[in-house]
Amino acid sequence: MVKRILQLLGLVFGGMLGSQAGIGSGSSLPVGLGSYSPLAGGYGSFGYYTGLAVGAFCGLLLATALAGRAQKLLGEGARRAAELPAADLLAGAAGLTAGLVLSALLYPSVSRLPESAAMIVPALLTLGLGYVGLMVGIRKKEELSEGLQTLLQPKVLPEPEKVEPVNFEEHKIMDTSVIIDGRIADICKTGFIEGTLVIPEFVLEELQHIADSSDLLKRNRGRRGLDILNKIQKELDVKVMIYEGDFDEISEVDSKLVKLAKVLRGKVLTNDFNLNKVCELQGVSVLNINDLANAVKPVVLPGEEIVVQIIKDGKEHGQGVAYLDDGTMIVVEGGRDYIGLTMEVLVTSVLQTSAGRMIFAKPKLLEKAL
Repeated sequence: MVKRILQLLGLVFGGMLGSQAGIGSGSSLPVGLGSYSPLAGGYGSFGYYTGLAVGAFCGLLLATALAGRAQKLLGEGARRAAELPAADLLAGAAGLTAGLVLSALLYPSVSRLPESAAMIVPALLTLGLGYVGLMVGIRKKEELSEGLQTLLQPKVLPEPEKVEPVNFEEHKIMDTSVIIDGRIADICKTGFIEGTLVIPEFVLEELQHIADSSDLLKRNRGRRGLDILNKIQKELDVKVMIYEGDFDEISEVDSKLVKLAKVLRGKVLTNDFNLNKVCELQGVSVLNINDLANAVKPVVLPGEEIVVQIIKDGKEHGQGVAYLDDGTMIVVEGGRDYIGLTMEVLVTSVLQTSAGRMIFAKPKLLEKAL
């Protein structure tokens, strides 16, 4: 089948070339016996038909001679094409198509060449550009694949950033422990707390229960908390909001505070270590007054000398305990003998714990004796 197709192509192309050659050689001969030939420009040219027959015969002979070799080459090409990955075939087909399209675009310019070259140059141009496009497509298959995937992938628009309103005020939600502690009033007075202080109604109820307790200590703590709230609301230039809502499905006050902080997108003000940890696990921001107090304590470095009063003995033998004005405990080695006295001590080390800062020192008198 392939051989017949090649012979037919040789016959057709050979006849075409032969007819063109016959027209050129027989243009001066007399007109034939009435057979019309448009290529000859009139009624028949002996050279046209002679060239057509000779060209077709030569093309048939040449195609027959080369058919075997061409059939082998085509078979080998088909086998290699079948072994290529699908990606290579697609990339090669894309490159070949691009080369053929480019040759078609260049054809109008090439057709203006002399008649002898106008038939050969387009064919060579088509073959050359097609081959170049095929090779470029195969070698650039990865880049073509990435580009195709980029075009086919749906474009995902970036989510617009959440912009807080200009008049947005951050809420600071106070729990019972920070109200009873009382230091929040002094902090608000300094202006370090910004935004709105939120006092949940369920916290007020808990504070009222503590103030009505039969235990004297609890009753005093509850009343102190109510006094602190009254001071914040009336004496300080701080915006205070009473949140009247409640979460009936939640029984624990701490859990309600966490829920409220999520609803208002605020921060919890507390001194409760456990509530602090729960808020961190729930992704809620916390402002711990104890952490703030530890952060602003004066820094004491090993080797510094400070004056303290030994108040009591320590846990270990011979130790004495003193305190700084901010409540930081100082453990003095060998200070048991100086209980009740004010003396100079030399700081030996500083230990920072979750409960606060602890300082270890020894009497300066012992240092001088050594």
